[in-house]
Amino acid sequence: MLTAQPIRSAHFLGICGTAMAAVAALLKQRGLRVTGSDENVYPPMSTFLAEQGITALSPYAATNLDTVGQPDLIVVGNVIRRGNPEVEAVLERRLCYASLPDVIREFLIRGRASIVVTGTHGKTTTTSLLAWTFQHAGLTPGYMIGGIPLNLGQGCACPPEARHFIIEGDEYDTAFFDKRSKFVHYLPDTVIINNIEFDHADIFPSIADIKLTFRRLINIVPRNGLVLANGDDPNVREVIANAPCPVKTFGLGPNNDSRATDLQLEASGSHFRVLNLKFQIPLLGQHNVRNALAVAAASLHHGISPQGIQAAFTEFRGIKRRQEIRGEVAGITVVDDFGHHPTAIRETIRAFRVRFPSRRLWAVFEPRSNTTRRCVFQKELAAALAEADGCFVSKVNRLEELAECERLSPETLVADITARGRPAHYLNDADAIVAALVPELRPNDVVAIFSNGAFGGIHDKLLQTLQAK
Repeated sequence: MLTAQPIRSAHFLGICGTAMAAVAALLKQRGLRVTGSDENVYPPMSTFLAEQGITALSPYAATNLDTVGQPDLIVVGNVIRRGNPEVEAVLERRLCYASLPDVIREFLIRGRASIVVTGTHGKTTTTSLLAWTFQHAGLTPGYMIGGIPLNLGQGCACPPEARHFIIEGDEYDTAFFDKRSKFVHYLPDTVIINNIEFDHADIFPSIADIKLTFRRLINIVPRNGLVLANGDDPNVREVIANAPCPVKTFGLGPNNDSRATDLQLEASGSHFRVLNLKFQIPLLGQHNVRNALAVAAASLHHGISPQGIQAAFTEFRGIKRRQEIRGEVAGITVVDDFGHHPTAIRETIRAFRVRFPSRRLWAVFEPRSNTTRRCVFQKELAAALAEADGCFVSKVNRLEELAECERLSPETLVADITARGRPAHYLNDADAIVAALVPELRPNDVVAIFSNGAFGGIHDKLLQTLQAK
């Protein structure tokens, strides 16, 4: 456990993070006295915390620890760095502190069968579909998801009767005092590895370092556990070689244990056959077929029938910000997607080609993630975005934090897209993009907006401008 003493109260540093707030609420529901602090406390998280009866203080200050009464446990969020006045007080006073993954392990996972969904892409969709499949089958799982599945209505739950805990396993580091990947904390019984590519350029120097952290995860899967791995991915195949636990592969290639055949990719969804079983999902693209394959394999392993799996697939409604239609005005459809890696952007655009056949497709991209703000994918981003019929790129988020030699060049990006025969434009912000994009749009167009942030409220601004026009 985290401490030999009983934990009756907890204080969260960075409580307005989505996962932090969700776990804080669960601990409050279990009877702990829960408080927190953050740099900025505002809706919707301030409203959520208030509804849960949780006090959230702002800004950070050492005196916050005295205001709430010295807690038994300080939960330190991933965003907290040395120099934060509260964390400095915690260290100076020798208070008991832990990372959020530590808390998730001890309070939510321990004693349950842990199913950890990992990979560079597809984690949120796969975890959401898996949790919904278990829920639909009556297994009442606990889960932690980095998004809001529309079927479940929330990203985190842990009912007392849960025998399984399904968690989106992030390879990002844990805390300022623990640079291991988050997923190594989650006591894995079953691990899904969707794919492995270079990402998180701010903490991983190379793809070799990312492979190493996945090997560390596999090394703690017990002999009575299981790794379900994408056998089509060469990086995944390399990582699972000589695994000390059982491994089964899934994918489209002939050498996989669970192979999808007879693929039909249609505007209404995807059909495929695996192990002489037919499945249909209301999701688009080959990448989502692989996600569904992983879910089917994990569900069968845990005793859910093929009929139960398909029944859950049929009713799956998706996740907010994953190919989510935000609105339609005058025949122009605006779609929101969390894509922030060139592979994810490319596959999503290809899925939109199936979903919206014969319609002109515009891509609007904000370079915001710690990887796409850098030049590591300068050429790959151009190739991915050029799969749309036209493209708008905004300024690089937090550009001043990067050395000039590390920065993505949006000017070069749009020049490369233009050289591929697609119109492309670089503009500073959401307002400028909307002003330039709206005159270009005509009925039947689709606008796909790619960002892992709010992007200046561009979705609503675009829809409002179209409505006014």
